[in-house]
Amino acid sequence: MTVTTRFAPSPTGHLHLGHVASALHGWRRAAESGGTFLLRVEDIDTVRCRPEFITDLYEDLGWLGLSWPRPVRRQSRHMADYRRVLDSLRARGLLYPCFCTRRDIAEAASAPHHAPDGTLVYPGTCRHMDRALRAEWLAAGVPHALRLDMAAAMRLPGARELTWHELGHGPRMCQPHLFGDVVLARKDVPASYHLCVTHDDALQGVSLVTRGEDLMAATALHRLLQHAMGWPAPCYSHHPLLCDDTGRRLAKRDGAVSIRAMRAAGMTPQQVCAAAGMPDHISAVSTAACSH
Repeated sequence: MTVTTRFAPSPTGHLHLGHVASALHGWRRAAESGGTFLLRVEDIDTVRCRPEFITDLYEDLGWLGLSWPRPVRRQSRHMADYRRVLDSLRARGLLYPCFCTRRDIAEAASAPHHAPDGTLVYPGTCRHMDRALRAEWLAAGVPHALRLDMAAAMRLPGARELTWHELGHGPRMCQPHLFGDVVLARKDVPASYHLCVTHDDALQGVSLVTRGEDLMAATALHRLLQHAMGWPAPCYSHHPLLCDDTGRRLAKRDGAVSIRAMRAAGMTPQQVCAAAGMPDHISAVSTAACSH
């Protein structure tokens, strides 16, 4: 049985060891099964993403010995796909416009609640907005985000019984309602990570989603979007994150050493992979359950 995996970085900086570990995790899962490893570029944030970082990540991954089918899907070139999903959700009463600023949200939350991923749960202010006023503001072009109406989504048949399959652990229950009315399209970016990633995984036939354990909590939300849109449910494998000497996970914003710097210092691909904690061979784990 074969699986299709993917590595989907955002080109907001150069790749570091954490990226290498994530890419190799997916690549080797695909290789074990004789499957396909996809590369996807999540560049919907046109302010922070830069084309030179895309060129560099191709070069870095190729230097490490990875290969992938072409052409590579760049999300910024497929906004019409995401708009169609948003239109579908809106037509079914699962989406509403939100005009709140961050300050509005913070001030409205007298007793703030946080979602499993640590984000602030939206108090639902604009969900209860007067329809006439909402129409007036939309007609006037007032900037707004688009939020999932979580209560409406949870009323979909089967929404409260959703699970996901975690490789090596089996089924896990989903509690997407804990996220509240999440943003599916921002004011400055016409689509969100949650929307784009679930759409593209379905479109590209990804059967095993490999990613860091920091994204495990979001899986419940992604399963709800897959359920709402009738998309297939992939299997998931969340791997541990690489941390620095202080125990803080490696991140571009914290100045994690880039692969390009390691290359310039004379390190070989094998040394970089070893530094990422990925030896030549990883323990085989059955992926048959992910090939449904």
